[in-house]
This record gives sequence, structure tokens and C-alpha cells, in this order.
Amino acid sequence: MTAPLIGYADRVSVRAGEKIAFKVSSVGPTPYNAMLVRIIRGDPNPGGLPAKLEDHSELFESRFASRQQHAWPGSYTLIEGAKGVTLPGALAVEALIWPTLPEDGPQTVISRRDPASGAGFALVLTPEGMALESGTARVVVGKKLRSRAWYRVWASADPATGMLRVGQQPLKRAFATDDEGEASVTAPALALDVPQPVLMGAEAAADRPAQRCFNGKIEAPQIAGIAAWDFARRMATMEVEDTGPNGLHGRLVNLPTRAMKGAAWTGVERDWKAAPHQYAAIHFHDDDLHDCGWADDFSFTVPKDMKSGVYGMELRCGPHRDIIPFFVRPQVGKPQAKVCYLASTFTYQVYTNFSRALFDQPFRERVAGWKSAANYPDDNKDYGLSTYNFHRDGSGVAYSSHLRPLLTWRPNYLSYNDDAGSGLRHLPADTHLTGWLDRMGIAYDVVTDHDLHDKGVEILASYKVVMTGTHPEYHTENTLDALQSYTETGGRLMYLGGNGFYWRVALSDKVPGAIEVRRTEGGIRTWPAEPGEYYHAFDGNYGGLWRRSDRPPNLLCGIGFSSQGRFVGDSYRQAPAARDNTHAWIFEGVNDELFGGYGYSGGGAAGFELDRLDHRLGSPLNAVVLASSEGHDRKNFVAVHEERLGLDTTITGETLDQLIRADMTYIEKPKGGAVFSVGSITYCGSLPHNKFDNDVSRLTFNVANKFGELGLKWPF
Repeated sequence: MTAPLIGYADRVSVRAGEKIAFKVSSVGPTPYNAMLVRIIRGDPNPGGLPAKLEDHSELFESRFASRQQHAWPGSYTLIEGAKGVTLPGALAVEALIWPTLPEDGPQTVISRRDPASGAGFALVLTPEGMALESGTARVVVGKKLRSRAWYRVWASADPATGMLRVGQQPLKRAFATDDEGEASVTAPALALDVPQPVLMGAEAAADRPAQRCFNGKIEAPQIAGIAAWDFARRMATMEVEDTGPNGLHGRLVNLPTRAMKGAAWTGVERDWKAAPHQYAAIHFHDDDLHDCGWADDFSFTVPKDMKSGVYGMELRCGPHRDIIPFFVRPQVGKPQAKVCYLASTFTYQVYTNFSRALFDQPFRERVAGWKSAANYPDDNKDYGLSTYNFHRDGSGVAYSSHLRPLLTWRPNYLSYNDDAGSGLRHLPADTHLTGWLDRMGIAYDVVTDHDLHDKGVEILASYKVVMTGTHPEYHTENTLDALQSYTETGGRLMYLGGNGFYWRVALSDKVPGAIEVRRTEGGIRTWPAEPGEYYHAFDGNYGGLWRRSDRPPNLLCGIGFSSQGRFVGDSYRQAPAARDNTHAWIFEGVNDELFGGYGYSGGGAAGFELDRLDHRLGSPLNAVVLASSEGHDRKNFVAVHEERLGLDTTITGETLDQLIRADMTYIEKPKGGAVFSVGSITYCGSLPHNKFDNDVSRLTFNVANKFGELGLKWPF
């Protein structure tokens, strides 16, 4: 399904004087309108405050001709330099393959073919085994390959005799399985040599970049006398290297997965850097997508006096509407406010286009009735998957790119049909916080995870307080180092979410727009990485939970992921420390011991994913628990996997029920620094309750006011 109006930007954030380009696909017969807005509130729930988008048409508004731009999923290797190389008479081609969908229709392993005439050749996996095709000639082995087994496959063709041969041989035979063989046929007037590029994992098409994409791993492809490609080389790049005399190096399209164990993997070495020849395979998928490559429709240069914030380019064409969000950050060392909101763009990107299989008829009716964001991943598979999804062949999605339409990065986008609230996650859920900042009159700058990764602690150093959103789950070593340094040198952090600082991700300058995650041992996860494939291709580091690298979130914010449940929330109960002389200021104006049993995320401030204090995992000894959540039953919540040993045995010695809680904590740090953590994803959803006049809003205001040295008065 093609979205009638959709677009994306060439970058996540931009600062004064920089240009951001927008790429749009519109199927409408009339021009579309583009207008700049600032995104303040993005909750479409008719029972709450209306969404708030500030009109900034004075800075940008224009009309542009509609044109449809396509996304073409499917990864492959492209060898452009092969166009000018002539075959040395006969053709001989071979490769090692590990097919994952051998029962599917034709999938091309290696090809050099004219898409119009069919001249050239294609070595193809079919449900009947390996086939060689050239023009109208075709020969097939006639024996099906097994899934997830390594084969040597080969083909040859001789124009002088017209003989075509194709063969397949399993590297490990399976008992009572006949999957080895060779076949030949004679065909007249073979046209093998065509001035076309070589493709691996696909073949050229007339109406799109490539077709018949392969699902599975390919290793050591070669064409005798022409090239021999070694996929173990240039691992952290989008390049493939030819070790032959012609130097026919190539590039990867749509980001297939690298650092994959190959046919030579022994199980002894699990780090590809230590034994690259054992990781000389690339896993291709017909639903991979990296850079859509759309042409620019228009661009916007940020004025020097433009306020930092969350912005969007609002598109309208007839009845259709879309908003492409982006972030305007301040210049390093030149803050516009005392408060910095750290937008969790790594987490947004990892979850991007998450097809949750929840988009049933009642959900569709709510989307229509609330006039929420119109385009959902369940209906728009061509725009790529989330790393929370599986590829069609059952392997996990390891990469996510922002160089494509980001359907879930939209204000008013619903993730759940939430009976007790709005069902928002990520960017739209974080507008509960930006809307609160707006209502409280708190000026703030926005810095993204991407900015923090690139610039380090320097970009935070000028702020009195840094606030996270609802779910800062994914981080790099750079971002954690920056936050740790900030809090250890006098900075104050407000961690206003849950399940934060949990998974490790990797970025690479050589792979623009992309982020990598490996779902290694442990952790709440939707798919497991294969044994031996735990190290990132991008940076070579061990993936998975930061806890597995001895850096649990407790070290930074005092608490760490403890339990997960359904998208429901409940209350906190104040601990004795909340009323002592040291911490009573936090709860000034909060009269009830039990608070937070309301909100637009699951109906309560403590819900969905919860973090708790644990000194064994690095929670500082001076961390004080101000409140803990309650009301979470075992029917709706479970303790995280990494804490469970047996049915009811935990590492800490506590019962599973005791692990299911959120601990609101306060930590004093050196040089006047401090950390305030709430330990719940649904916390910010309670801020807008009763038009922001509530206990959760009040205590958050108290902390922000003191941390930021704002000198504000409670506005109600």
C-alpha cells in the first residue's frame, strides 16, 4: 500500500544557519502545501487537551507539485564497474549460500543481465533447486535446498558449445535427504557477455532498481577470470572488495546485515574482528531498506534567531495530511534556556515503523475517530521495518534508518488502543512533557541523542538541568559517557521515563542515517541474535544490554529496568524519606501519600515498564527512594528475564512480586549535581491530567524549578 501523502527529512536535527531538505511523495492531482509548525502537544485524545501546533508559516510556507516517489525494499550488492569488463570466453560462477526461504519463488544469487532482453546470466535459487538462466535458456537441478544450511552452488556456460550447467552441494549432508546434484542443457546462440553491472542478491529490473531479491547469506561469490569478492573485508562499511585482478569493488544497497557467521565458523571465536574469515557472509533480505533515495522537494534554512524546539513540516493535499518532525538544537555553548530536553531519537529510530499487529478494526475506528496520524506500518510495509520486527525469513531486524518515511515519528500517532488513556509511545508520548513545559512557562532547548553522540558533554555543559522523555532506552558509549560526565561535574538530570539506558546501539560515519542493534543474551526482546553474531558490524563492539557490558543504568540514574507489563499504570506511594527535612521540598503541595493513579498513558503514572533501585547493580549508596509504585499484579506484569533464575527465584533474593515496582529516587552528585528518577514509562502521561494541575505535575515542577534555578511560582 502506498501512502497518499508522506515524506521524510535528510537529517534528524539542525541548528541555526543549517539547511534541512525534505523529500515528499504525493499521489494527489493537485499541488500540496508545506508549512512550518512547532510541535508542542501531540495527543489526539478528544478527552484531553487538544493538540497544539504553533503556526510558523511566516518562516516557511509554500506549495509544490505533487509527484509519487517509491520505496524499493530488498538488499543486494551492486558492482557498477563490471559494465566495462568482458568475459574470458566461457562463464564459470560460484558462491556459498545459506538460504532462509528456499521454498519461495526465484531468488537471484549472482547476476549480470540485461533487464530488457534477458541476455547475460543469472544464478538463481528456485523451489526446484539451483537454476542458471540466460536469455530464454534455463537449466535447473530439480532438487530443493534445505533452509538454513550451507551449500556450494555453481554454474557454467560455454557459447561455443551452447552447454549450460548448474549444480549444488551441501557442505554438510543430511540423512535421508537428496539435495545434491547437477544438471545441464544445450541451448543455441547464448548471449552471455552484456555491458551490465554485476548484482549479488538480486538482478537488474526494467521498472525498479532490482528484482528477485535473495533471502539468506551469501559468501565468497566469484566469476572466474573476472572477480572474487571477499565479504570479510571492509566489514564496517557499505563496500565490498574484489580480491581479483580487475579490482571490481562494489557497494551494498539497502543495508544487508554484515558480521554474520559464515560457512567456516567453528563456534570457537565469536568476535568477528578476531577471525574475520569466519564471518565472511552477508545476510540479504527482500525487505531490507536503508535510503529511499528520494529527490528533494524543498529545503529550509534555519534562521539565526529561531528558538530551539521540536518542529515539523506540515503537509496538506486535499483530505490528506502528514507532519515530518525534526529538531532545532542550539549552537554548542550558546544555550537559549537553562533547561535542556534530551529527545530520545535513538529510541525513536530503533522503534521506527514497528508493526505491532494490533491494528484491528476497533483500533482503526479509534484512529479515524480521533483523527490521529493516518499512516500505520501494518498497512505500509514498503517503508521498511523496525528492529522490533522480524524479516520475512524469520531473522531479526538489526538496522534502522531515518532516510525513509518514519511513520511512528508523528505527533498524534497511536501505538495502542488504550482503554484508560491515549496509547502514545515515543515522540507523541514525549509531547506530554513538552506540553507541560509550555504550560509551566519553562523555557527549554532541545538536544537529540544524535547530537549528544556527535558533540559529547560539551553540548550539555551550559544547562542547569537536563530532562529525558518517557523512554530513553537506547544509547551509545558516547551518550552514556556524556551524561555521566555531566552529572559528575555539577549537572542535574531528571530521568522522567522508564526502561532507560538499557540497550547498546552502534552508529557509523560510513553508513549514514543508520543505527545498529544486536539482541544478544538476556533482556526483554522480540527476537534473539544468532549465536556468534553478538558483535556490531558498525563499531565492532559487543552488543546487547549495557548491563552485559558492566554498565547497568543504575550507575547513571540510580535505578534500572525491573519489570514489564501491559500498557496499564497505577499509583506511587510516598516513602518516609519524602517527608524528611532534606527531601520535603520535592513534595511541597503534594498532600496525598498515594498519588499518580491517573493519566493519559495506561491510566496511571507508574506503568508498562518499571525501574527499581538495586545497589548490587550500581545504585549509589546515597540514592534515596522517595516513593515506590504499587498495584501491579502478576497477571499484567512480569520481572525482567535477566533477574529470574527459576520460577520464583531471583538474583537479589527478593520475590518476583517485590521486583515489580518503580522506585522514584533522588541522588546527590559531586559539585552540586543531582539525579531525580521516576522509573516509569507512563509517568509523563500523568502530567496533563486535570489540565496539568495535579500531584505528579506539581512534584515535577518542584524538581525542575530547583534543579534549573528558575525562580518560578506554581501556576495554579
